[in-house]
Amino acid sequence: MTEPKRILVTGGAGFIGSALVRLLIAETDYEVLNVDALTYAGNESSLAPVAADPRYRFERADIRDAVAMARLLADFRPHVVTHLAAESHVDRSIDGPAAFIETNVVGTFTLLAATLDYWRGLAPDEQAAFRFHHISTDEVFGALGDEGFFTEQTAYDPRSPYSASKAGSDHLVSAWHHTYGLPVVTTNCSNNYGPYHFPEKLIPLMIIKCLAGEPLPVYGAGANVRDWLYVDDHVRALRAVFEGGRPGESYMVGGNSERTNLTVVNTICETLDRIRPRADGASYASQISYVTDRPGHDFRYAIDASKLKNELGWTPRETFESGIEKTIRWYLDNEGWWQDILSGAYAGERLGVSA
Repeated sequence: MTEPKRILVTGGAGFIGSALVRLLIAETDYEVLNVDALTYAGNESSLAPVAADPRYRFERADIRDAVAMARLLADFRPHVVTHLAAESHVDRSIDGPAAFIETNVVGTFTLLAATLDYWRGLAPDEQAAFRFHHISTDEVFGALGDEGFFTEQTAYDPRSPYSASKAGSDHLVSAWHHTYGLPVVTTNCSNNYGPYHFPEKLIPLMIIKCLAGEPLPVYGAGANVRDWLYVDDHVRALRAVFEGGRPGESYMVGGNSERTNLTVVNTICETLDRIRPRADGASYASQISYVTDRPGHDFRYAIDASKLKNELGWTPRETFESGIEKTIRWYLDNEGWWQDILSGAYAGERLGVSA
C-alpha cells in the first residue's frame, strides 16, 4: 500500500489557501500541512470544517523565517509545496509597499532556498515526482485594452507595488527551475471570489455594505473590467496543475466571466433584491456611490485558459451568476464569520488613498 501524498500549503489560512486545504481534505487522501503567519487576512476559522481531521496539521510560521521553513520541510517531508502565502491587496500596497516586498519577494526567495536544499536531499525518483507550485496573479501582466487576453506568453508589465512584487516572485521561481533544476509550476489567476473572502475585497465588501445600508463605493465610473473566477473552481485548477502540470511551465487560470466593476456591484444588488429585499422595498442599487479612482488602476484583465483546458482538462464549473448567488447566500448564512473580522482590525474603510 502506497503512503498518501503529503502537501505543504503556505498561506493556507487565507482565502484561496483555505479553500485549497478544504478541497484536499474533502476530495483526496493527502496529508496537509498548513503553514501560515496569521497576518490580518489569515483566519483559522476558515479552516473549521477540517480542523479536527487527522490528515490536517497547522503550523504558525512566516515564510521569511529560513530556520522554520527548513525545519518544517525536513519534518513533514512533502511531495508538493503549494505557495500561496502573499500580501495581495493592491490598495494596501499603495499605502504600504514595504510589506509586499518583504513577503512576496524576500519570503518567496527564502522558501525557494529552503525547498531547494530539501529537494536536493531526496532520492532521484522523489526528486522527479516533487513539485513546487507557485500561485500568482494576472496583474503581473499589466492592463489590457478593450480586446485581447493574457496568455502564458504575455510580457510582464506590472503597474502597482503589489503586482511588481508578485512579478518578482514569479521570476525567482522561474530562475530556481532554470538555474538549479527545481521542478516548479506556476499559475496566474484572475480575480477570485467566493465564501470566506476577506471583507476588504470588492465582492464581500459590497455584500456587507449592502446589508449595513451603507454607500457602495465604486471607483471612477465603474468601467474597469475583471475576469471573475469562483474560488472552488480555482483550487480545482491548482490541484490539476500540481498533479499533472509540466515542470517549468506556467498556466493561466480564468473564469471566462469578464464583468465591469459596476456590473459586478449591480449583480450583487439584483441578487440581494431577490433573496434578501431591503425593508423599505428600495433596490440596493440606490446605495451605489462613485469615488475617485485609485492611482494606477489597470483598465482590464482577461484570461485565456486554453492551455490549462487542453493539457489538463480543467474548465470552470460556475458561471458568474451561479457563483455570485452561492457567495451571497454564504455571507447571509455566516454573518458570524465576517462580523468577527469587522469587530477587529478591519472595519471596511477605504484603502489606497494616501498616494
